[in-house]
Amino acid sequence: MAPENEIDIKAAEQALGLKIKRIEVDTTKLTAMLASGTAPDLVRGLGAVETPYIVARDLALPLDDYFASSELLKEDDIDPINDVWRYDGSVQGQGPRYGLAKDYSQDAMFWYNTALLDAAGVAYPSDTEPVTFDQWLDMGKELTQKDGDTTTVYGLSAGGLGLFISLANMTATAGGSLFAEDLATVDFSSPEAQKALSWYLEYARARVGFSPVEPNADGWDWPPYQTSRLAMSWSGYWFGGAIAAEAALAETSRLAPAPTMGSERISACFGATGYWIPKASKNHDNAWKLFEWFMGGQPAKDRAVGGWGMPSLLSLRADLPTGTPAQEQALAVQEAEADYFKVLSFSPYVKVEALDAVLNQYLPDAINGDATAASLGDTLQTDMNALLAEGKELVK
Repeated sequence: MAPENEIDIKAAEQALGLKIKRIEVDTTKLTAMLASGTAPDLVRGLGAVETPYIVARDLALPLDDYFASSELLKEDDIDPINDVWRYDGSVQGQGPRYGLAKDYSQDAMFWYNTALLDAAGVAYPSDTEPVTFDQWLDMGKELTQKDGDTTTVYGLSAGGLGLFISLANMTATAGGSLFAEDLATVDFSSPEAQKALSWYLEYARARVGFSPVEPNADGWDWPPYQTSRLAMSWSGYWFGGAIAAEAALAETSRLAPAPTMGSERISACFGATGYWIPKASKNHDNAWKLFEWFMGGQPAKDRAVGGWGMPSLLSLRADLPTGTPAQEQALAVQEAEADYFKVLSFSPYVKVEALDAVLNQYLPDAINGDATAASLGDTLQTDMNALLAEGKELVK
């Protein structure tokens, strides 16, 4: 189960001597296939937010034995970011490995266009010291340009890879956690969570970037960033793969460390997109052959050379592109940022899409009205905890 063109099926068949059929990534179809006993043999997923969920439901095959005997995927060569694909039943980041990222980014970092900062007289952020979220928002306000009621340049896009995981990251950098220690409830009433909610409300009300009341018509940050309609994008190292193809834009693009909201400098991974093998699959060994080839063979080397994310294997870092000053700067900032990586544990009881749906339900009225972070937090907490309680009952 993979998107079109991510895995070269013909090359895989030739290299492995297998017959491979691809089906499109579809959560509803995957659920139906797992329930009917016709599980796919290899499934694309987001390790950072899905690992506890698929393990708690006994859907994923532990892969430690395969890793132990692999010639391509050696334990001491695996980047620590892949700890998001581990779960011991209580703590994400510990226990067996259930998957691997095809590549990754520390997704709380951001890119900025120096040409737009120069035009607005805004100083560049440091390559080594993070800005605070308040400083980042002030930059976004200065960089936003309007023609009457029409925004011609958005100062910053703070949607990241999803609303809930973005708020969880902000809360963590303030020194707190949205999830309780047992991951069974959320708490939006803590000072740290309130700070994150307050910041997001101010950001959305200022109309400096995309939000549920001003959605990105393009669907993601690349089109507006490519056309200089977006000055700063909350995207990790992977975004440089697109930037590198635009010579003029590459000359004016730089990567900055992840912003912080308070006492903790954290540079998290929100995705770690990769693959896992369903326990109900009937072809574990052949699925592993494809997994191993894609993650550690020629495809992995090709991805590293393209700069579309950091490779999961430390030995492939030497293949990352440094042919231009922009690529060299981005890689240097990313490598320094590795010291601040931390696994942000996600709950096994609910999918992140369900929590994002709750946010999308209540945020528009809150942003357009006069709701406080406290009142919004109470509403979000009630609905999200109901979903979590329902999910917990299903995995007892």
